[in-house]
Amino acid sequence: MDISAESLGDSVHIDDTIDAIELYYAAGWTDGLPIVPPTRAKVQAMVERSGRAAHEVIAELPPQGGKATVERIATNAVMAGCLPEYMPVILTALEAMLETRFNLRGVLCSTHVSTPLLILNGPIVQALQVNSGHNVFGPGWRANATIGRAVQLTLVNIGGATPGVLDKATFGHPGKYTYCMAENEAANPWEPLHVERGLQPNDSTVTVYPAEAPHNINNHGSHNARDLLTVVADCMAILGGNHMYLGGECLLVFSPEHAATIAASGWRKQDVRAFLYERARQPLRLLRVGGMYGTDTQRNLWPRWIDHDDPEFLVPPVRRAEDISIVVAGGAGKHSVFLPGWGSRSVTRKIHAY
Repeated sequence: MDISAESLGDSVHIDDTIDAIELYYAAGWTDGLPIVPPTRAKVQAMVERSGRAAHEVIAELPPQGGKATVERIATNAVMAGCLPEYMPVILTALEAMLETRFNLRGVLCSTHVSTPLLILNGPIVQALQVNSGHNVFGPGWRANATIGRAVQLTLVNIGGATPGVLDKATFGHPGKYTYCMAENEAANPWEPLHVERGLQPNDSTVTVYPAEAPHNINNHGSHNARDLLTVVADCMAILGGNHMYLGGECLLVFSPEHAATIAASGWRKQDVRAFLYERARQPLRLLRVGGMYGTDTQRNLWPRWIDHDDPEFLVPPVRRAEDISIVVAGGAGKHSVFLPGWGSRSVTRKIHAY
């Protein structure tokens, strides 16, 4: 069989599938897991489904500015185990990450643990069978596993974000293998994320967000919005988190049960944000103990209204209530998750091929 090799565009002939996999290991083109050998026919099918020319440059991907052509991205998508119909999602996600507000170079090269998370909304979720329910961040669904993996392989193999070389994450987290989910719109008592951001309910979209691993919020006892969100607020204002010093956008994923409890109290998303913005705070005296506190925090990163002379002044983890993004996902169980970010912001884009 002929597989893509060397520049992820040239071809070599290899007779055995295992030998092909071993070639990719030897070249450093895997994420540590076996890959699907990218045969010429499989790559061509990916390119055709994208609706774009094979040699069209989608982006010059940081940190090294690698030229991400449709064909090269398709090669990584095959390696990840994707179906051809996943290609429009992958291309749109990569284009979204290039927006300045996302700061892809910073996310990829930081010592922080964050990595791009993909959130899908709209009809594409059912069309591609993207999981939005039980085990939404876990294994078991091809679309979630392979779409996220294709993006990560592309960032390494084309962008040059090689772990331990230009990717300087002190720890990283399992989302660097794959990090892709869908919003559970059927269980959402509010507007879904893409509609809230000005798109139509029938639009298929992907949101990219630079996320840490999910932080579980266990609350089986609260039966009203105020009590439940008091617990959530405590989980958001952690002294060792980036947000207490850098601001930026953070993400909450409410389980359907928690979302139902909040909505039953008559609270809208804006009510949730307003409450959390006022409640999720830490006094300045504690923030000065360590974390990322320093001259930059004092002068540039916090809002001007922070009183640096008052040790009891309460500092929020975001600059504005609107910087708390909310989606609903997951299955049964009174758990939700908080996903702190890197300090930059998410981007939502319509997937035009769906």
